[in-house]
Order: sequence, then C-alpha cells, then structure tokens
Amino acid sequence: MPGGLTRKAERPRIRSGKGDDLETTTDVERIEIQLLLEAVYRRYGYDFRSYAEASITRRIHRHRNLNGYRSISDIQHVILHDREAFLRLLHDLSISVTEMFRDPPFYCSLRKCVLPKLKELPFIRIWLAGCATGEEVYSVAILFQEEGLLDRVQIYATDINESAIDKARQGIYPLEQIQEYTRNYHKAGGKSAFGEYYTARYGHAAMQAFLKQHILFSHHNLVTDGSFGEMHLIVCRNVLIYFSKELQDRVLHLFCESLIEDGFLCLGSKETLRYSTCSTQFQEWDPHERIYRKRSNAS
Repeated sequence: MPGGLTRKAERPRIRSGKGDDLETTTDVERIEIQLLLEAVYRRYGYDFRSYAEASITRRIHRHRNLNGYRSISDIQHVILHDREAFLRLLHDLSISVTEMFRDPPFYCSLRKCVLPKLKELPFIRIWLAGCATGEEVYSVAILFQEEGLLDRVQIYATDINESAIDKARQGIYPLEQIQEYTRNYHKAGGKSAFGEYYTARYGHAAMQAFLKQHILFSHHNLVTDGSFGEMHLIVCRNVLIYFSKELQDRVLHLFCESLIEDGFLCLGSKETLRYSTCSTQFQEWDPHERIYRKRSNAS
C-alpha cells in the first residue's frame, strides 16, 4: 500500500429496519474526496472544493487507478508528504482537452463580430484564462495577426497547472496533430497557409517566435486569485463546466471586474451567463457562440 499505510478496521455498518445499508461505499468515498480536497487546499493552496462533483470524482478515480492507490485516503496521505506526488495529482485534476482552432465557428464569429470593434483601440489587452497547453492562445494570436492587429496586442495566458503552462510557453506540438489543426484553421476562416505559423522539426511543430512575442504566460488560480484589470477581451472556454454553480458565479464576477466597459467575454458552447448574478451587466453579442459584451453602464 502506498506510503506504508495499514488498513484501518472498518466500523460496523448501520442497517435500517429494511435491511439496507445507510452507509454505502459511495458515501464513504464522498467523505474521502472531501477530505482529500481539503488537504490539497490547506497544504498547497489549490482549491478544488467547489469543482463540479461528478467531474472531480471522475478525475480522482482515474488518478487512483493510474497510480495504483488502493483507496482515496491513501492518495491524501501520500500527497501531504510528497510534493512530486501532489504535482501528479494536480496534473490529473486540472488537465483539459484542447486543440488549435477548436470549434471553428467560434473563431469565425470572433473574427467577424468582435475584432472590428477592437480595431478601434490603440492597444488591446486579452486574457485567456485556463489556457492549458496553449493551443487556443496561439489560435487567437494567429487570428489577430491575420487581421493586422497583433502588433498592438498583449495576450495574458494563465492556467492553474504549471506543467501545462511550461508546454504552452514552449509552443511545441506533435506534428501528427497539425493536420487536424490545419483543417480547423481553414474552417475558422484562415487567410494564409497554416504552415506559415510553425516550423516542422523532428516530428514536432514549433510555433513561430513572432507569435510568442505578444504572449505572457503565467500561473493564475481562478478560484483563489484576483482579477486582471482593464482587459478588452477575456476568453475562458470549456473551463466553467467543471465548476459548481456557486464557483461559476464567483469566477464570472471576476471576469466582469477585469473587463473594461464594452469589453468582450467569450465562454464555451455549454457555458452561459444567463443564470449568473452579473448577467445584467452584459449583453449577448453572439448568443450561439456564447460571446458577451459588458455594458457601458455596468458598475
């Protein structure tokens, strides 16, 4: 058993008059998960306690199986004393699926409905929250390059996962994925040959340096860290779906505080501002692609 733990004798189960267990395995695991997430927060400062239960449970089970733990409680014991073990857990809890120009219609809308407004500005500040390994960041940079705006853009790309940020900063991706990325790029209204934006080398594609010059990658925890002020565009797609309703609302208020008046907020296809307490401070700019604009009279 990991960490040299010995199994504690289980206390007798309490049964109801109908013979059903009042304490089920699911109940025990729910307690174990709560204790694990509390331990992660107190020991390392990462707060996953308000993440959607189904998602966080699935990821913890996967981590347990991949690493050979016999129980969730064993994970807690090991990560409290082994930072490397914690980092492996953090990777599994925060990993996200991404690709370049994912959901091409979104990028078409961004190009046609948002960039014409941003062109009016002398300088453009963009925050990509939950940037994962950076594919979306470079997609946005390419989009602004093709519209002649990249020279006056600063992109702040953040994520909770340090190893993901390192990969994003390197901007090197398996060449076998480029074919799919190229298809996405053209569906998103790409104006050039996609090969202009990377250099193929040793089975990998390295994103061009001129794109990286306008991107600042950094660590940021949407749950515990503060706002980024004076943003003109915030892109946070397919991140909020992993949060509880309460945490979603808190993060959306964070975005609202970080946006200038008339700034734009882009969410994922399954995410919405509709039920947030800050929804009245936004207008739907493209409802189908979940693009919102902060009202000029928002407080």
